[in-house]
Amino acid sequence: MANYIGWIRSKTGTAKIFTNFAGALIVNEQGQLLLQKRQDNGQWGFPGGAMELGESAEQTVLREVLEETGYTVQVDYLQGVYTRYDYTYPNGDEAQTMLTAFVCHITGGEPLTANEETKELRFFDLQHAPPLFNQQNVDMLADFVAGRRGVYR
Repeated sequence: MANYIGWIRSKTGTAKIFTNFAGALIVNEQGQLLLQKRQDNGQWGFPGGAMELGESAEQTVLREVLEETGYTVQVDYLQGVYTRYDYTYPNGDEAQTMLTAFVCHITGGEPLTANEETKELRFFDLQHAPPLFNQQNVDMLADFVAGRRGVYR
């Protein structure tokens, strides 16, 4: 089912629900991470998005990265599964977000300049990353910098 979140929100309104996401920590040859400035809140975070019914976490991250960045990527390894996070979206929707994070590298494509989800894309050195939009992304970055893999929270 395409747009599962839209469908479930038509039944629940803004009430807190579980949402499942997949996200990507995309590393270039210089060891920099790709961050996405989001259209919905103007803040930086890792590319990724909601799983659709029938998708695996890997399929989701590949699709979402292409949609949000213009890049095709290959998954290198599982960074972790981040499940204890609450988030309230700008429109008032509430969720406990569960995200499967993968470390990936670019295999093709061209970067987007902007679209309905992405305001800007930029690679950052780990020491100069801007503040990230939620605690889930902050923890993903901290785990990556510390070399932790297979994290579960």
